[in-house]
Amino acid sequence: MTAPVFHVRGSVLVGPQEVRDELWVVGGKITYAAPSAGADVQTVRGWVLPGLVDAHAHVGLDADGAVDDATSEKQAVAERDGGTLLLRDAGSPSDTRWIDHREDLPRIVRAGRHIARTRRYIRNYAHEIEPEDLARYVRQEARRGDGWVKIVGDWIDRDTGDLSPCWPREALATAITAAHEEGARVTAHCFGEESLRDLASAGIDCIEHATGLAPDTIDSFAVQGIAIVPTLVNIDTFPSIAASAEGRFPTYAAHMRDLHARRYETVAAAHDAGVPIYLGTDAGGVLPHGLVAREAAEMVRAGLSTVDVLTASSWGARSWLREPGLVEGASADLVVYQADPRADIRVLAAPEHIILRGIVVS
Repeated sequence: MTAPVFHVRGSVLVGPQEVRDELWVVGGKITYAAPSAGADVQTVRGWVLPGLVDAHAHVGLDADGAVDDATSEKQAVAERDGGTLLLRDAGSPSDTRWIDHREDLPRIVRAGRHIARTRRYIRNYAHEIEPEDLARYVRQEARRGDGWVKIVGDWIDRDTGDLSPCWPREALATAITAAHEEGARVTAHCFGEESLRDLASAGIDCIEHATGLAPDTIDSFAVQGIAIVPTLVNIDTFPSIAASAEGRFPTYAAHMRDLHARRYETVAAAHDAGVPIYLGTDAGGVLPHGLVAREAAEMVRAGLSTVDVLTASSWGARSWLREPGLVEGASADLVVYQADPRADIRVLAAPEHIILRGIVVS
């Protein structure tokens, strides 16, 4: 299909401090130079953002594990139709490389398959291994992924009846060093407090959920530049998780309720301290795809400004994932709205036009 020429006019939000009044889409690429006379040009007007980013999603995964390609396609389409054109897939047992060859589906930056401690994670999701094998599996998934590796940092320990770290600090340090040697960054699933200290000491790059952040770990994360992806729409499931665990694990249930109760306070404190924060939903598994607008609204409830949230879900997130935004020569992956999302974050729920690789897809 030949990509049409678009003249996009209005407010082109190139970055938090840069707004232009127009851009052009020529040959599927962004340019700020008008095409030669005679081109068949279609005009689009509105407020323009780079394609949104879900920095924690799972394409190819549902509650029972790997899914077929048709289901993976539906998941990717749901993301795209919400304006999310770039995903960091934070762990999946499915091979979704075929999506890279579909011009109508979002781009995916993969973290390979989850790496978890034996019998310390959701069945059928992860490689389940012991600490002596952690560095080897991290190298393996670093080579399979797109610059990221995902480990499970903590989970319920049935012997103690509460969240506890999955790995000795020494094993983490060796594994994270191995990932960095492979050119990959490491992120970890963490709900509780204790695992965050070991992971920060080991040189982790990012933490998913991060509900257990406390003043000391917030300070160390800020100093080290360790990012967090709070997944507030996922954290909102903690009360139901607690209710289901109450009978057998009352300490764990109480812990999960406490983490949920202070979720907004935790995110706000991390933001105020300068911890890098990016938007992710944890779509896949239990949650449906296409929740970026809901997550954005939750981040505003936690006290971030609309510009902070747009940075976390567009300009800043793309830079963090080493993908371009609305710059000369980049792929034309953009979303057009009929109102200003800086004034009201709820605008993200109603994209007017979605252009992916220079083609209107929704």
